[in-house]
Amino acid sequence: MRGLFIAFLILSAAEIGVIVWAGGIIGPWWVALLILFTGFLGVAIAKKEGVETWQRAQRLLQSGQVPTQEILDGISILIGGILLFSPGFITDITGFFLVLPFTRKFLRYFILIGIKKLIDHNKIIYRRW
Repeated sequence: MRGLFIAFLILSAAEIGVIVWAGGIIGPWWVALLILFTGFLGVAIAKKEGVETWQRAQRLLQSGQVPTQEILDGISILIGGILLFSPGFITDITGFFLVLPFTRKFLRYFILIGIKKLIDHNKIIYRRW
């Protein structure tokens, strides 16, 4: 829990630094407009991708299959949408990586590796009934 708190502090300081740096280069009003634009664009993309993922998951469930990739995509889109809604350039870049389909496929591989490691070290317990 302490590590998460420190990570948020570091992220906040980095975001402020990047915003001040960008404001010195392109001006504060352009930075504000850019942050608003990326926020609105990101939330619109997250909504579109989320609806498509939800529909794919429903189709798979109706055909009797487990929507594992869609679940991971849904989690990625949710986290990406939250990051895109928060102001800042670092969170926007990370959010776009999680929301856009072609980068999400790449990240899905690493998420699966992370989950497998957690299961192997008994941090996540998986039981079949």
